Amino acid sequence: MVHYTCDGCKRPLDDQNDLRYVVKIEVYAAVDPLDLEDQDDRDNLDELHDMLEGADEARANELDDAVYQQHRFDLCPECRKRFMKNPLGRKSTEMFDFSEN
Repeated sequence: MVHYTCDGCKRPLDDQNDLRYVVKIEVYAAVDPLDLEDQDDRDNLDELHDMLEGADEARANELDDAVYQQHRFDLCPECRKRFMKNPLGRKSTEMFDFSEN
Protein backbone atom coordinates (compact mmCIF):
# COMPACT_ATOMS: atom_id res chain seq x y z
CA MET A 1 0.00 0.00 0.00
CA VAL A 2 1.34 3.43 -0.95
CA HIS A 3 1.39 6.05 1.80
CA TYR A 4 1.26 9.75 0.97
CA THR A 5 2.30 12.72 3.07
CA CYS A 6 1.43 16.34 2.36
CA ASP A 7 4.60 18.07 1.20
CA GLY A 8 3.30 21.35 2.67
CA CYS A 9 2.38 20.46 6.25
CA LYS A 10 3.81 16.89 6.45
CA ARG A 11 0.41 15.47 7.48
CA PRO A 12 -0.11 11.82 6.49
CA LEU A 13 -2.82 11.47 3.82
CA ASP A 14 -5.10 8.45 3.88
CA ASP A 15 -5.59 7.07 0.34
CA GLN A 16 -9.28 6.38 0.79
CA ASN A 17 -10.46 9.20 3.05
CA ASP A 18 -8.28 12.22 2.27
CA LEU A 19 -8.42 14.24 -0.90
CA ARG A 20 -4.92 14.68 -2.28
CA TYR A 21 -3.73 17.20 -4.88
CA VAL A 22 -0.68 16.80 -7.10
CA VAL A 23 1.31 19.88 -8.12
CA LYS A 24 3.79 19.45 -10.98
CA ILE A 25 6.28 22.21 -11.71
CA GLU A 26 8.56 22.37 -14.73
CA VAL A 27 11.30 24.98 -14.88
CA TYR A 28 13.25 25.25 -18.10
CA ALA A 29 15.45 27.73 -19.88
CA ALA A 30 13.60 29.86 -22.40
CA VAL A 31 15.30 29.85 -25.76
CA ASP A 32 14.47 32.40 -28.38
CA PRO A 33 14.42 31.21 -31.99
CA LEU A 34 17.66 31.72 -33.88
CA ASP A 35 17.90 34.22 -36.68
CA LEU A 36 19.31 31.91 -39.35
CA GLU A 37 20.11 34.72 -41.78
CA ASP A 38 22.74 36.14 -39.41
CA GLN A 39 24.43 32.77 -38.85
CA ASP A 40 27.91 32.28 -40.16
CA ASP A 41 29.27 28.97 -41.41
CA ARG A 42 30.38 27.70 -37.98
CA ASP A 43 29.65 24.12 -37.07
CA ASN A 44 27.67 24.60 -33.85
CA LEU A 45 27.47 20.87 -33.15
CA ASP A 46 31.26 20.60 -33.10
CA GLU A 47 31.49 23.55 -30.73
CA LEU A 48 28.86 22.03 -28.43
CA HIS A 49 30.64 18.68 -28.51
CA ASP A 50 33.95 20.32 -27.54
CA MET A 51 32.28 22.19 -24.67
CA LEU A 52 30.65 19.04 -23.33
CA GLU A 53 33.88 17.05 -23.52
CA GLY A 54 35.65 19.78 -21.56
CA ALA A 55 33.05 19.80 -18.78
CA ASP A 56 33.52 17.36 -15.94
CA GLU A 57 30.64 15.28 -14.55
CA ALA A 58 29.76 17.68 -11.71
CA ARG A 59 29.73 20.68 -14.03
CA ALA A 60 27.59 18.78 -16.53
CA ASN A 61 25.02 18.06 -13.79
CA GLU A 62 24.98 21.76 -12.85
CA LEU A 63 24.33 22.65 -16.48
CA ASP A 64 21.50 20.11 -16.66
CA ASP A 65 19.86 21.64 -13.58
CA ALA A 66 20.26 25.12 -15.02
CA VAL A 67 18.44 24.09 -18.21
CA TYR A 68 15.61 21.87 -16.94
CA GLN A 69 14.11 20.83 -13.61
CA GLN A 70 10.89 19.03 -12.80
CA HIS A 71 9.25 18.79 -9.36
CA ARG A 72 6.16 16.97 -8.04
CA PHE A 73 4.39 17.67 -4.75
CA ASP A 74 1.42 16.07 -2.95
CA LEU A 75 -0.77 18.53 -1.06
CA CYS A 76 -3.70 18.23 1.33
CA PRO A 77 -6.75 20.45 0.64
CA GLU A 78 -5.62 23.14 3.10
CA CYS A 79 -2.10 23.39 1.66
CA ARG A 80 -3.52 23.37 -1.88
CA LYS A 81 -5.69 26.37 -0.98
CA ARG A 82 -2.67 28.17 0.47
CA PHE A 83 -0.58 27.31 -2.61
CA MET A 84 -3.23 28.56 -5.03
CA LYS A 85 -3.44 31.91 -3.22
CA ASN A 86 0.32 32.44 -3.47
CA PRO A 87 1.95 29.99 -5.93
CA LEU A 88 5.25 31.90 -6.09
CA GLY A 89 5.59 32.06 -2.32
CA ARG A 90 5.90 35.83 -2.18
CA LYS A 91 5.69 37.58 1.14
CA SER A 92 2.25 39.08 1.64
CA THR A 93 3.69 42.60 1.92
CA GLU A 94 5.36 42.21 -1.49
CA MET A 95 2.07 41.21 -3.14
CA PHE A 96 0.60 44.67 -2.59
CA ASP A 97 1.88 47.91 -4.05
CA PHE A 98 1.71 50.11 -0.95
CA SER A 99 2.82 53.73 -1.18
CA GLU A 100 5.54 54.87 1.20
CA ASN A 101 3.70 57.32 3.49
